Amino acid sequence: MSQPPPPPGSGYPPPVSPPTGPPMAPPPGGGRASRRRRSKSPVGVVVGAAMALALVAGGVWLAVDGGSGDGGGGKGGDSADGAVEARVLGKVPMPEVDEMVNTPGMWVTDKNLVKADVNKIVGYPLTGGAASWEIPLDGELCWSSPRVTESGLTAVLFQDDSQDNPVCTQVGLVDLRKGKLVWTKQGRETGESASDRPIMFDEVSIGDDTVAAGGISGGAAWSVDGKPLWMPDSDADCSDKGYVGDGAKLVAVRECGDSGSPRLEVQTVDPRTRAVKSSYTVTPGIKYAHVVSTDPLVIGVNAGDSSGSGVSDFLAVDDSAKEGKLLSTFGMGGGKYQADCDATNVGGCSEIVVDKAAHALYLATDYRAGTASGPSNEIVAIDLRTGKVTAKADGAEGGPLVPVRLDEDGSLIAYQEATLSQGGAVWRVDTTSYEKKKLMQNPEETAFVESVALHRELVYAGGRLYIGNTSASKPSTDSGKKSPLALVLGAK
Repeated sequence: MSQPPPPPGSGYPPPVSPPTGPPMAPPPGGGRASRRRRSKSPVGVVVGAAMALALVAGGVWLAVDGGSGDGGGGKGGDSADGAVEARVLGKVPMPEVDEMVNTPGMWVTDKNLVKADVNKIVGYPLTGGAASWEIPLDGELCWSSPRVTESGLTAVLFQDDSQDNPVCTQVGLVDLRKGKLVWTKQGRETGESASDRPIMFDEVSIGDDTVAAGGISGGAAWSVDGKPLWMPDSDADCSDKGYVGDGAKLVAVRECGDSGSPRLEVQTVDPRTRAVKSSYTVTPGIKYAHVVSTDPLVIGVNAGDSSGSGVSDFLAVDDSAKEGKLLSTFGMGGGKYQADCDATNVGGCSEIVVDKAAHALYLATDYRAGTASGPSNEIVAIDLRTGKVTAKADGAEGGPLVPVRLDEDGSLIAYQEATLSQGGAVWRVDTTSYEKKKLMQNPEETAFVESVALHRELVYAGGRLYIGNTSASKPSTDSGKKSPLALVLGAK
């Protein structure tokens, strides 16, 4: 049975210890410096999804039955009629490197596939081919925001190679439509004990025309016209570990007190002034919090067995008042459900989609390792108002389905994992009937590339599937095969 939501202000979950009751559980991710994946799929890899330009989905999680999920609505049917037999339209070649180099970030605009590369960002035609433009950077990329403003702006974080020991200090605003680095900024501490050294950041985000970067040294922000908005105070007892922006909202995770036993506050802030609009305090003992969605506000924490996902529990918070109110929780059940969050960062969660208009959350169940035939997993729908599993769609035979995003008509777009002998596929799930229809089947020739990529971004836009690597590396010593940095699949 479902556990009832804890009382408002209780700061669930309890201090770090494995949950003893029924399990509880959980867009957008984006470019990351690295991703840790679970060995769950048929080829030992489960891959997250980076969202397409202007199509990032957020999420809310409520208390739900940690058992089988029975009692929900019926399952829809299946159809592969009319599916596109995709072919490789274009490849971005893997750069020649002596060691692994981070290349997080891939976006699709109305004109270009834009891919982060080694010390640069490059725009290509939508179907691949020769580069249309290139933005050189002063060092290796550390983090890229998957979110893009209506005017085509996004934010990146990269190293300063002019230093003897380059670290992630350079915050950049990128115009993806013009192929231009609009500006580069560095943060510096304020306060009596401030040093003049640039601040090292861990991640960056953009929300309501504010670029905000955070990390162990605190957070800083600039307007898109380059005006400094705030810098960390070296004398303060609290510091911003990171931010997630989306649309008109900006949410900060603030750490106070001793780093060994921190107190975390999740704050919805004014993007112009950082004035706190709402604040929610996480239970003491939780060291890391992830902002999965800003509207509605959803927080991920690791309070027990996260089974390698970086998160064990998700909290839905009402941030309409000054003091945030915990609505309910949903847990991963020790691996029963699939999602992925970077272990220590504020942003970086994926494999989750929320339909705010329909009050529904969609996420995948774990891969059925012992299944010889039939669906490899399920995608479940959770009613955000009741926290109950209301419907489920069977996955596909061969490889499990992973939620990617909502389509323009409200349907769910899902990616089917590849195997070593079968390319992946793209499916659409009708969120009313839960019938699913295959949109695209990838060719056998891409099976290896799709199945072995441990650090991967996915964008499905304009009837094409874009697959990008978040790092550049040497060919695999086991196979000798060389994966491209990015791949474009589709009919044309």
